[in-house]
Amino acid sequence: MKLIVAIVRPEKVNEVLEALFRAEVRGLTLSRVQGHGGEQEAVQTYRGTTVKMELHEKVRLEIGVSEPFVRPTVEAILKAARTGEVGDGKIFVLPVEKVYRIRTGEEDEAAVTPVQ
Repeated sequence: MKLIVAIVRPEKVNEVLEALFRAEVRGLTLSRVQGHGGEQEAVQTYRGTTVKMELHEKVRLEIGVSEPFVRPTVEAILKAARTGEVGDGKIFVLPVEKVYRIRTGEEDEAAVTPVQ
């Protein structure tokens, strides 16, 4: 099992969600975040401290998948989120040690499989 964490542009979220649906990836968590990556730097005050960066609005997707869904999930996000410009985001694929579905107590792959 893997946890896929993707940071994408807010304006690409609907396209990414449609691509994930077409790839039969159903469960995900979405959060609005701010961050700084490879974009041009600027000096700003953030929480009372002067810092040399500009924070950009992004969307963070977290998707727990079994091994067969890793490649289709990553490819769907890559295709839908790409503009070719700096700031398109990143995708991280992380190992997951254990997963439990709270409602049923199912574990591991059974816990990340969509409910029928």
